[in-house]
Amino acid sequence: MAFQLVQNALNVANLRQQVYANNIANADTPGFKRSNVQFENALSQALLSQGSGALGETHIPLTSSQSLNLSSALEVQPTVVTDTTTAVNSNGNNVNVDNEMVSLAANQLKYNALAQDLILRIGMFKTAIGG
Repeated sequence: MAFQLVQNALNVANLRQQVYANNIANADTPGFKRSNVQFENALSQALLSQGSGALGETHIPLTSSQSLNLSSALEVQPTVVTDTTTAVNSNGNNVNVDNEMVSLAANQLKYNALAQDLILRIGMFKTAIGG
């Protein structure tokens, strides 16, 4: 299940890279509105949900009254949303290239950390299997 969670996070980071790159590519397009990927809030809500108690659900106890619902977390999908709330340039475009570049770099660091985590997990399994 941990592999699936890391894989989902890698997929979200990959989608973010595409969205940021698209925003940057359209920085001079009149009327273009930047997009962003929403995922973490939905993931947090799913992790802390109680779930239906259905067979196959995996819960990890946190406290006597809370647990992490990993099964629900695996079902969370990222959503690409268009930002219509930020300030607009004179041409109707709301892309700030500097902000997008910072977001792109931060996302790349997250992706690299997730990829490294996956490599370490695979290494542990190889060691466990190989003896």
